[in-house]
Amino acid sequence: MSKNKILLISGPSGCGKSSMLDNLFKDITNYYFSISTTTRDKRDGEKEAVDYHFVTKDQFEKDIKDGNFLEWAKVHENYYGTSLKPIEHALSLGKLVVFDIDVQGFKIVQEKMGDMITSVFVSTPTIRELENRLIKRGKDDKQTIQKRVKMASNELKWICKYDYHIINEDLQTASNKLLQIYKDMMKL
Repeated sequence: MSKNKILLISGPSGCGKSSMLDNLFKDITNYYFSISTTTRDKRDGEKEAVDYHFVTKDQFEKDIKDGNFLEWAKVHENYYGTSLKPIEHALSLGKLVVFDIDVQGFKIVQEKMGDMITSVFVSTPTIRELENRLIKRGKDDKQTIQKRVKMASNELKWICKYDYHIINEDLQTASNKLLQIYKDMMKL
């Protein structure tokens, strides 16, 4: 399989991955965005099967046991995972599969599908900037923000394992870089 089948994006919560992907999806066609499954509570404005597939811990653990995930991880006391069936279906239709997953998931997907992946790590210019964005976002309490900042410090150690690193200082510039990576992928 060629390397232009999967676009995998990782980066700390609050670095702008979702906004960059929203911009990318305005410019591309014939893709499948992999929607993760999670056990965390739904946030205000989130929709089932749009933002995540929301399930109970018992349901998630049964799917782990049954081998229904390409990858899964426990993050901030909640499970997150990528269901295998829709990905296989999208690939069989010749679609680009786009993942937005953490570094734990990246390691697993890299092991299983590495020859098909183009990977991008997105970060903020500094950890302090990330913390400021998380505060401004207003979705998490102080303790959760501190957990996310600590986790981001660990995630940054993985940058060298990715094909590309985009520092999201300006959303439009970062989005343009992601679009260029996509265009380069399609040339392969």
